[in-house]
Amino acid sequence: MILIKLAKNKNKTIKEAYGKYYARPVVTETIGIDELAEHMASHNTPFSKGAIKGLLTDMVSCVKELVLQNKAVKIDNLAIFSIGIINKMGAASIKEWNLAKFVEGYRLRARATGKLSNTQLSLDANAKNAMDLLNSSESAAGDTTTGDTTQGSGTAGGGGTSQGGSTDGTGDSGDGLE
Repeated sequence: MILIKLAKNKNKTIKEAYGKYYARPVVTETIGIDELAEHMASHNTPFSKGAIKGLLTDMVSCVKELVLQNKAVKIDNLAIFSIGIINKMGAASIKEWNLAKFVEGYRLRARATGKLSNTQLSLDANAKNAMDLLNSSESAAGDTTTGDTTQGSGTAGGGGTSQGGSTDGTGDSGDGLE
């Protein structure tokens, strides 16, 4: 289940969104490579936690190395990793442009692919307002003002919960994983 919270948009430059509430995911824990290796080892694999951790650690450094060589690295059913550029501003002409003036830095881009695509996540996800869980005692007492915030059916039908973004990994319209 995906826990969500509502956050008020405080960005005055986007007039249509300013002051409105939008759903945001609640991250309850960050799993590191050690914990991921332990979790993977618990899935009846013949590989030990140590072997899995070593493989994951090497994979991370190799992805970084390849991305810094202008290569995109696709890990099927997870993401396509590539380099992104953080521009300070745009140049009026090619002649005016220079690296120091117009490029602020670089970032790792990750675009969902395959079974982890936005469309598939929308089909598989079930969401619940985190406040509903925190206020469960109020709900038990009869407070029903929050309504049902569950989304998605967890089935192939999905109930029409797809929310835009690039779903095939080819668009650059933002998929929330950057």
